[in-house]
Amino acid sequence: MSDNLPGHKSFGLWMADIQARTEDALDRALPSAEIAPARLHEAMRYAVLGGGKRVRPLLVHAAGQLTGAAPERLDRVACALEMIHAYSLVHDDMPCMDDDVLRRGKPTVHVQFDEATALLVGDALQTLAFQHVADAPLCDDPVRQLGMIRQLAIATGSRGMAGGQAIDLASVGLQLSLAELEFMHIHKTGALIRASVALGAQCGQPLGESGMDTLDHVGKVIGLLFQVVDDILDTEADTATLGKTAGKDAANDKPTYVSLLGVTRARELAEEMCQDALARLAPFGDAGRRLSELTRFIIRRQF
Repeated sequence: MSDNLPGHKSFGLWMADIQARTEDALDRALPSAEIAPARLHEAMRYAVLGGGKRVRPLLVHAAGQLTGAAPERLDRVACALEMIHAYSLVHDDMPCMDDDVLRRGKPTVHVQFDEATALLVGDALQTLAFQHVADAPLCDDPVRQLGMIRQLAIATGSRGMAGGQAIDLASVGLQLSLAELEFMHIHKTGALIRASVALGAQCGQPLGESGMDTLDHVGKVIGLLFQVVDDILDTEADTATLGKTAGKDAANDKPTYVSLLGVTRARELAEEMCQDALARLAPFGDAGRRLSELTRFIIRRQF
């Protein structure tokens, strides 16, 4: 599909617009560094602003376009997901977890500030995310909004991202099967990506059970696809390109798609996942265009 169909922005321009509006929305949502406790607020802003691909906000807006959602509502969901993602990175980089010193091309929060502040940054960002999605309407049905907040909580907690991280920590030095690796990443990386698609779609007109089931499958596949590509990049890209320490997973003896399958088969698996997601989106026609373009972007990304 061409990036320049009549009436459409190119994908690159659309992506840049969403990234810019997400940055502005996050800047407004985060407490000012001049408000006490100033150091904590400064560290929260350091962790969130001025970096990252904003993949989750892009997915929120792409799914929301499919259901005609108001951009302002999508901004609110996108900010919440990005706050939770940033909190997970801050904690993941700490010495008690992956012990990394570089994130998004700059020192990690515990290096730039200190470990106690980094811990509190994660705590504060997570709670601010839930405040943000409770402060204003995300859709026209309060009961549906309550369900959306519950869905975000599940995606974040022990049955989602935090649970996946626990499995990841317990798997260091082990040889997992493909099914075990997939189970870990459906939770660790995939849960927030899956929630991004589902929550973005729910900000608009009801899609029906069948349509939401299809989008849930697409979100699950995109989440796994993102991780497969991440594992390939961790092997092949350098630190300057990644903005984080390259080769960290291999150095820490962590199971990855590359360590299990090799680079060639991992690339093949990524292509199979990409085609699966695109096939599921095809019946939505032009309404699913941005989600399809994002899927292609994820498989070809270089950072």
